[in-house]
Amino acid sequence: MDVFSLISLLGGLAMFLYGMRLMGDSLKENSSGALKTAMSKVTDNPIKAFVLGVLVTALIQSSTATIVITSGLVGAGILTLRQSLGIIIGANVGTTVTGQIIRLLDIDASGASILRFFQPSTLAPIALIIGIILIMARVFKNSRSVGNIAVGFGILFSGLLNMTGAVKSLSESGLIEQLFSGLGASPVLGYVTGAGVAFMLQSSSATVGILQAFSSTGMLTFKAIYTVIVGIYLGDCVTTAIVCSIGAKSDARRVGIVNILFNLSETVLVLVVVAVIHRLGLLDGLWERSVNSSIIANTNTVFNLSCAILLLPMLPVYEKLSRRIVKDEPQPEHKYKDMMESLNPVFFNTPALALQSCYNTLLTIFNASRGNIEKAFRLLEHYDDKTHQELLAEEDEIDTVTDALSRYLVGFLPHLQLEYHVSILDQYYKVTAEFERLGDHAVKIAEHAQSLGRDNTSFSTAALSELAVLEAATSNILDETEQTFRKRDVDAAMRIEPLVQVIGELITILKRNHLKRMSRGECNVYADAAFTDLMVEFRRIADTCSNVGVATVIRVNPELADHEHLYYEHMHKGGDEAFNAAYTRARTRYFLLLRNVSPIDDIPESEPEELPPLFRLAENPDEELSMDDPELTAGPVE
Repeated sequence: MDVFSLISLLGGLAMFLYGMRLMGDSLKENSSGALKTAMSKVTDNPIKAFVLGVLVTALIQSSTATIVITSGLVGAGILTLRQSLGIIIGANVGTTVTGQIIRLLDIDASGASILRFFQPSTLAPIALIIGIILIMARVFKNSRSVGNIAVGFGILFSGLLNMTGAVKSLSESGLIEQLFSGLGASPVLGYVTGAGVAFMLQSSSATVGILQAFSSTGMLTFKAIYTVIVGIYLGDCVTTAIVCSIGAKSDARRVGIVNILFNLSETVLVLVVVAVIHRLGLLDGLWERSVNSSIIANTNTVFNLSCAILLLPMLPVYEKLSRRIVKDEPQPEHKYKDMMESLNPVFFNTPALALQSCYNTLLTIFNASRGNIEKAFRLLEHYDDKTHQELLAEEDEIDTVTDALSRYLVGFLPHLQLEYHVSILDQYYKVTAEFERLGDHAVKIAEHAQSLGRDNTSFSTAALSELAVLEAATSNILDETEQTFRKRDVDAAMRIEPLVQVIGELITILKRNHLKRMSRGECNVYADAAFTDLMVEFRRIADTCSNVGVATVIRVNPELADHEHLYYEHMHKGGDEAFNAAYTRARTRYFLLLRNVSPIDDIPESEPEELPPLFRLAENPDEELSMDDPELTAGPVE
């Protein structure tokens, strides 16, 4: 045996595998967004899912990649396990396309025949030339990616030709003949060999391609290679199942298990049917016949396509078996479990229902975050560890619901056709983060209260009285924010901005008064850092409410999207009469409250003619606002 021929064989194999990897990765990189969008549109129709699995795998040249992407979509809740089953079977059929391309090795062209352009010896250099031109010249936006695809294609066929040449040299030593005659005599050995090679290479397409290259020796018979092909299916799907199971949820792991179950079924079906047909003498003309690249490609395609058609009705059985094999992980009981279950992908094809679920979930997040803010206010007056722990537990629930909603919104977007629905979802996506952020500010305020309690430090009576005024203004802006979102109320949204400015002025005065009290020894200097940080949190709560108001105004008036900063800057500079009037009312009310507890000079003397509910609440802390007003129950979807 010539060692140089062996080196040439391994070098050709390396080129072949690298070319396949480069071409596949570039295809995935260039089309991953479109692939995920297409796959996320799969319905419960298994035929549609099957066709999509075939097309996607044929495009990216990897059944493993297709199934892993599918597993990810299932894990993210974009696809259900049932929706993914057809894609899995389709992926196994789609992977045979690579073998059909490699069969170009068998093209017999002579002279000036145009078929010579389709021979690998011609295609390889043409693909390499086109690829390098695209990479170096940057002809268009995705020129580099397309060039990498072409170069990968060229390297793949160059490696294939190198392997073919080396195999022909090795065939003279008799080693190839001994190897494959042994496989023909022992079907089990052939099956294990195919599974082992596919497992190591992590690609059924590459393994079949290697088999096609060896067929050029003319020493491979059908009885030697059919069990190898069947073994390849199992080796490849085990690798896929391992990849799908890494850090995945139960349903995502089940995707890999279903792939194994299908390939095991395919193995049994092929081996039994081939054995029966052979016994009947129907394969006598093919059994001992030497096979070429075309026969291997066709055999692979026929096996996969026939089994897919026959086993497609078995999808419900595969699903049940996968659920028995992979048990559901014990899930902690969530306070808002029912709310999260309402975020069901089945509503994607009925946007009004899906948007209503999102709307209800957002109100739940807002109310939970606001409840935590109110708990945090109470902790500032009197720290209680039990209340603090309740607040933290509620924050965990808020984070869980927020994560579920964010994933749902992302999965929902590809299903929307109307611009109106897209604008609603855009607003919901923006305010999801804002509502959750309100809960984060509550946690920060509670942490400062805990720090004060732990250090046996407290604010002075004057500081607490002033904080009560700031809390009243903050409650007011939260009320306006809820009204803004709940009823898509632009008037309420416009009342948020004046309150933002008033809260900013109150914070400035409170910080100034706090500094004066410290200089007179009336406030504990050790509480200064906590007081300063609290002012930051109050300011951020106001800014968060402002963001919600802006998102609502833009949803109603999309033309402001590109000019929102100029618009609100115009308002804050006094360029809007409604803003000025609302600002004056809010400033008068809260500065009057502040004047009752702190001597400051710039408070108007006149009482407002009518105090709003939040002002009355500030004066009477025991009074609670009723949220049963029928006007507050309207939903967002008309």
